[in-house]
Amino acid sequence: MSWLRTPRVFLAPGLILIVVAIGGRFTLDRAGYPDLAWVDLRVVGLLVALAVLIVDVARRPHPSLQTRKEGWLVATMLFFLFQIASALWAPPASRVGPQTLDLVLMGALVVAFYVYAVGDPDAVVRTAFLLFYIAAIIFALAALFINGPGEQGRYSAFGGGPNVFVRIEILGIISAVALALFTRRLLPLLATPLFGLAAVLSGSRAGLLAGAAVGAVALFKIRRKLHPGAIAGALAFVTVAVATIWAFAPPAFTNLFQERFVEQTVQDRYLSDRTDIWAAAWRLAVEHPLAGAGLDGFYGLIGVNQIVEYPHNYVLGVAAEGGLIGIGLLAAAILLWTTTVRGGGHRPQLTGLAVAAAVFVGLSSLFSGDYYDSRLAWMFAAMAAAAATVPARVREEVPV
Repeated sequence: MSWLRTPRVFLAPGLILIVVAIGGRFTLDRAGYPDLAWVDLRVVGLLVALAVLIVDVARRPHPSLQTRKEGWLVATMLFFLFQIASALWAPPASRVGPQTLDLVLMGALVVAFYVYAVGDPDAVVRTAFLLFYIAAIIFALAALFINGPGEQGRYSAFGGGPNVFVRIEILGIISAVALALFTRRLLPLLATPLFGLAAVLSGSRAGLLAGAAVGAVALFKIRRKLHPGAIAGALAFVTVAVATIWAFAPPAFTNLFQERFVEQTVQDRYLSDRTDIWAAAWRLAVEHPLAGAGLDGFYGLIGVNQIVEYPHNYVLGVAAEGGLIGIGLLAAAILLWTTTVRGGGHRPQLTGLAVAAAVFVGLSSLFSGDYYDSRLAWMFAAMAAAAATVPARVREEVPV
């Protein structure tokens, strides 16, 4: 794997940025230091990553200037800036400070990862999938052997919620497929039963559905390239994986599967009150059609009384708190990004894998999570854009 031995970019910026993105919100009070609750490790990590990235950019080769499609990035930053500005008309109960910090950090993550990726998309995207593969293994083992099930019997790791946990595990499956394609070996796929078991134990129906949807679309796109032998091998592998999961899964697995997926979903059609929350967000959007209720306006007007943190739908949240202006900016960013990555550009395989990861997190954000929980979608979108637009070039040995 020469792409790990002779990278054109430093490994450190990407490693720190991914750790910051995966780590989520982490202040020192969660580590047992209540007097230092004001120290947000995301800020510390991001500052270190930016410092190393500046050094990396300064020592990179400087090829002739080439035009890249970066309108999507401009539209994305305008969208984030509008969301921050909407704090000016947010209701008094809104948590403007924390939400503003989340958006500033997310914008910085997206820009930093894009600047990092354009230096060498091949190395950056492949290394990112390797790191997410390792992270998925660590999270799965921690959930199974350290954290265990929560109050609802759902598994997660390192203090994060089940809906975040399932995203890491499904991204682990996508990363396993990516590594298998990069190395042309099946060894990375051996961890997919672990990822699948952990994803099911999260109890996140929306995350599993989003993963299944992305997988189905990917199979449909490559249907003409599939050989009967490969299909038979894949079916045999899935059968063995399911049998292995069923045989070695903890006792809580069957109970969770029966209660969460069969009784609540199929028999009772229970959706965790999502429809009521979405209806409330829609009413707020109708009542504030142009510029929305302002940053965190959903919590400030509705959630503070009903103990609901956010709308659990990224688009509805933007509509309720940003109105038509927010939705328009978001739609412009997505449309411009889609035209940028369409067809795969200079690296169809890398671009397609990064797009699959971004779309998966984006679909998951339609059912759970707040604005900051969408950060992985934006990061993979940045990697996909870099992979599609930066021309391939001759590799050079650069010491690291």
